[in-house]
Amino acid sequence: MTAKRFPVEAGHIAIFARAIGDENPLFDVARGPGTVAPPTFIQAADHFDPEYDRRPRPGEAWFGSAADPQGAPAPGLDGGGGGFHAEQHYEYHRPMRPGDVLSGDQLAGRRWEKEGRRGGILQFSETITEYRDAEGELVITVRDVGVSTQRQVG
Repeated sequence: MTAKRFPVEAGHIAIFARAIGDENPLFDVARGPGTVAPPTFIQAADHFDPEYDRRPRPGEAWFGSAADPQGAPAPGLDGGGGGFHAEQHYEYHRPMRPGDVLSGDQLAGRRWEKEGRRGGILQFSETITEYRDAEGELVITVRDVGVSTQRQVG
């Protein structure tokens, strides 16, 4: 699942750029027209998805909450060794700008396997998310690749 509606706001761009330590003047909202969002800003869309597994939920453990030494376990991981983020690719069709309201559609990508050295079979899974603006124009295509191991690596 991905955010159904992701407003790109000038204040969020400024905070994001500050958080990643990028002082590029293109990300400075004080410059007015011409401001664009940093390349990885689209990852902030996850926080607009109510089902996002790392979104804080008061009163319950969530993945990353450290409610116990491990927080809550990561949901949806296959295989004996759990899952890992393997790759992230961004294809920009145009820059994100303040005032854009993007919506994302997730598409199933490829799946494949490889023999691993320590974890047995490695299972790769690709997810493609297309983000479009209010006019339906494709703005960004994001491709995520995750991998899970057949058995726990010790």
